Amino acid sequence: MADKTQSDSDAARIKRGTLPVKIKRKQPFVLEPFLSHADGRRTIANYRKNEAIFRQGDSADAVFYIMDGACKVTVVSEKGKEAVVALHEKGDFFGEGCLTGQPRRIATVTATTESEIMRLDKATMVRALHDQPKFSELFMSHLLTRNVRVEADLVDQLFNSSEKRLARLLLLMANFGKEGRPEPVIAKVSQETLAEMIGTTRSRVSFFMNKFRKLGFIDYNGGLEVHSSLLNMVLHETPGITKSSDRRMIGG
Repeated sequence: MADKTQSDSDAARIKRGTLPVKIKRKQPFVLEPFLSHADGRRTIANYRKNEAIFRQGDSADAVFYIMDGACKVTVVSEKGKEAVVALHEKGDFFGEGCLTGQPRRIATVTATTESEIMRLDKATMVRALHDQPKFSELFMSHLLTRNVRVEADLVDQLFNSSEKRLARLLLLMANFGKEGRPEPVIAKVSQETLAEMIGTTRSRVSFFMNKFRKLGFIDYNGGLEVHSSLLNMVLHETPGITKSSDRRMIGG
């Protein structure tokens, strides 16, 4: 009876708002500790700049996660022509093609800076996706974001001038448009790499970069700093920026 009376008293105090109520908050899902303790085969390796993580034609048997650093994805045609098709940074997954039955790698991934990368074999990744709904939700979000980016890149290549393609690429590399604050200073990427990604020549990239700097859209200060004003060049026609001679379907 005493316990019931005490319980009734507590209930009354809670109703009046005079008894503190402890609310158990859900702990946020933290990715890296989860991956580090995932059951199965996983390894962490350090890669030097320009060192390959895997090559086109290698067996596709694992998914990779960038703990630190950055890398680029390149493909080589049958005639030996190489093209950069994507850049990855800290927090990105890559190599997920193995989860869809891809037997061989269709691209080469190379570190562009000193990088720390976790490798999770296919069975480990499948188990983690099955057993951990929060991780599965996060990974699905990653795949959908990647798919949207690929579609936008295709539209960009087909309909925008090489100048606008470069402006968009610089903004993406500086994280404009992503959640959180933009990062105006981006890692050093060669003009050759930028040219390969937008389908033009290094000389054209050099010409556009100098123009952007003169117009105050970017700065070189030991690194590359991208200003939000460059966004206007992508969203709107800026006088003196895009010429009709640059409006080609692919290339520049």
